[in-house]
Amino acid sequence: MNMNLLKNAGIHQRLLMAAVFLISASTFALGYFGLGMINRFVTLRFEQRMDYMAANLAINAELGILIDEKDLLKGLALGLLNEKDIAAVEIENGAGETLVKEAVNFSPPFETVERPVVLSQINELNPGVGSSAKKEMIGLVRLKYTREGINSLLKAMQLRFVLTALVLAAVFCVIFFFISRSLVSPVISLAAVAKKVSGGDNSVRAVPGSIPETGKLARAFNEMLDSIEEGRNALIRAHEKMAKQEALAELGKFSMMIAHEVKNPLAIIKSSMEMLKKDLMIPDDNLFMSYAEEEVTRLNDLIESFLIYARPDKPRLALTDLNRLVEQVVTGFEIQYASDEQKIITSIPAEPCFAEADSDRLSRALSNVVRNALEAGPNTGKVFICVHISKTHWEVAVRDQGPGIDSESAGRIFEPFYTRKAKGTGLGLAFADQVVKAHEGSICVKNSEAGGASFRIMIPLYSPVDQLKVEG
Repeated sequence: MNMNLLKNAGIHQRLLMAAVFLISASTFALGYFGLGMINRFVTLRFEQRMDYMAANLAINAELGILIDEKDLLKGLALGLLNEKDIAAVEIENGAGETLVKEAVNFSPPFETVERPVVLSQINELNPGVGSSAKKEMIGLVRLKYTREGINSLLKAMQLRFVLTALVLAAVFCVIFFFISRSLVSPVISLAAVAKKVSGGDNSVRAVPGSIPETGKLARAFNEMLDSIEEGRNALIRAHEKMAKQEALAELGKFSMMIAHEVKNPLAIIKSSMEMLKKDLMIPDDNLFMSYAEEEVTRLNDLIESFLIYARPDKPRLALTDLNRLVEQVVTGFEIQYASDEQKIITSIPAEPCFAEADSDRLSRALSNVVRNALEAGPNTGKVFICVHISKTHWEVAVRDQGPGIDSESAGRIFEPFYTRKAKGTGLGLAFADQVVKAHEGSICVKNSEAGGASFRIMIPLYSPVDQLKVEG
C-alpha cells in the first residue's frame, strides 16, 4: 500500500516527503550527538563540583580535627548540607572515629566522594610556602550526594530539545512546502496546459513563471504549440486549396457539359424567337417576347461566366499600360450607362504605368468590379475610380455610394456563387479575385468613411530596369 502510494505521488509530494525525512533525521541525529555531549559535559562539571566541595571541606576541617572541636566541624557539615544535591557529610579523625555525621532526607541511590585531611593542607594550596613540610593524614571527609537534580535537569533539557527540534522541523517543512510548491507549480501548470491541448484547445499557452528553468521549458512548449498551430493552419489551407481545386475541376467538367448540352439549344431558341418575331410580325416592345429574350440572354451569360471561371488559363502577360486600361474600361461603361444621373468620377494619372499583365482578363476583372459598384449604388449615385502609383505597386480604388458591406459579406464576397443580388451569378467578383491573384496582386473590400463600399486592387510593377527599357 505504501509502495503504491509512493508510486502515485507527484513531484511535490515526493519532494515534501523527502524533505520531512531528511530534516527530521538530521535534526534528531544532531540532537542525539548534541545531547550526548551536553550530558557528558554537565556530568563532568557536576562531579568536579562535588570533588571541589569535598576538597574545600577537607581544608576547612583540618583545624577542627587538630583541636578536636566537634561544634566547628558540625557547623562546616551543616553549611555544606545547604548545598544542592548533598545528602550526607561525614568527618573522621586519623584513628577512624566519626567526629561528625550529618544527613538530609534524600532518596537513594547515593554516590560518595572522599578526600583526606592532611597537615599543611593550606601550604599545599600556596606553593612556595612551607612546601618542604611533611604531610601527615589526620582525618577523612566523606560526601554523599544524589544525581536526582542533575538527572531532572538533563531530562528537562532533553524534553526542551525534542520540542524545539519538532518545532524547527515543522517550520522547515512548512518553508520547504512553499518552496517546493513554487518549484513544482509551473510544471503542474504545464501539465494542465498539455492536457487542454490534448483535449483540442489549441489556444492555451503556458505561463513562463519566475524560475529560469521552468520559464525556458514553458517558452519552448509555447513555441512548439505555435509551430503545431502554424502547421495545422497550413495543412487546413492546403486542404482548402485542394478542395477548391477539386471543386474547380468538377465545375470545369460541368461547365463543358453545359456548353455542349445547353448553349447550342439556347442559340437555336434565340434564333427561332427572332424568326417568329419576323414571321408573326411581333413588335419589339412585346412584353412577353422581351421577357423571353432577356431570360435567354441571362442564361447564356451565366453559361459564359461558368466557362470563364471554371477554366482559368494562365495569364498571357505582356507589357501593358494599366492607366490606359482603366480609361478604356471607364469609357465602355460611360457608353453603356450614358446618363446624367449616374456618373463615373475618375482620377487617373496622365503618364503611363507599365506592368506585365494580361490586358483582356484584367480588363474583364476590373469591369466586374466597376459593374458591381454601379449596381450597388442608386441610379442617381456616383462611382469614384482613383489610381495611385508607388515604386513597387499600381493600385486602383473603386468606391460606390451604396449601403456598404456587412461583415459576413466582406468575408465571403470573393467566394464563387456568393451573391445577394436577385439575378446575380456570384462569379463576377470571384473571377476578379482569381485574375488579380494570377497577376500576384491582391484585392480587398471595406466600407469607406465617405459612405459605400471601396474595392482596392493592387498589381505589382516590374523592375526599374524594365521601365528604363520601355522609356528608351
